[in-house]
Amino acid sequence: MNVISYGGGVQSTALMGLAARHEIPYHTLLFANVGDDSEDPATLEYVRHVARPYAAANGLALHVLHRTLRAGGTETLWGRMMRKGSRALPIPVRMPNGAPGTRGCTRDFKIWVTGRWLKANGATPGNPATVAVGISLDEIARAANRRVEPYERLVYPLLDLKLRRVDCQQIISEAGLPVPPKSACWFCPLKSLGGWKEMRRDRPGLFLRACCLEESLNETRQWGGKGDAVFLTRTGRPLLEAVEAAQEELPFDVGCDSGWCMT
Repeated sequence: MNVISYGGGVQSTALMGLAARHEIPYHTLLFANVGDDSEDPATLEYVRHVARPYAAANGLALHVLHRTLRAGGTETLWGRMMRKGSRALPIPVRMPNGAPGTRGCTRDFKIWVTGRWLKANGATPGNPATVAVGISLDEIARAANRRVEPYERLVYPLLDLKLRRVDCQQIISEAGLPVPPKSACWFCPLKSLGGWKEMRRDRPGLFLRACCLEESLNETRQWGGKGDAVFLTRTGRPLLEAVEAAQEELPFDVGCDSGWCMT
């Protein structure tokens, strides 16, 4: 079983383009959707109206996966955080010193969801699936940070082909597709400060929701007896204050283009 871990961003879309050109042996793409209320709306728009039609036109199967519950139904990342009485902090919120918290969102809503599909379709430790991850040469360090599960074998076609992000953009353009936006949850605390500034400028409604989320998470922590505040930026300030005070973008810009949402 050969699959592409599809994240809706530049690198994994380039993998789709290479597969459509029969330059890599993959026909299946897996997009783990953490929730229509959680994924960036621009990414969902791209997956639905660009990636899926392109995949279908080129003989590729793009499966959109969701986290399902044993009791039935689906769970979203936003829903977990907003569940009444929940104290869960599955996203890597920033501590006052700027350090990120645990990244349970990737494990529970990306890796687990994709792994469940792989195992349901025959992947086992004795017969692992080959999973292509979109990491390009200019971010090679990320390849060492992904834990490998027993039922999978990770490969990095972009590294094998010595392709950089700019090469990926060229592949996408040659396919006649628009270059996708950076993919990540719209409230991801690993967003660069420049990304937050851009959101406030271009999508003020979404930015306001992120500010409200930050306030809600801290209210929940206060009810739970947690004294230290958490933030969506590494500045140790509330989101609105951090963006207003910013003079230049911090040198930290991580998204989920590879499909695994890993740094």
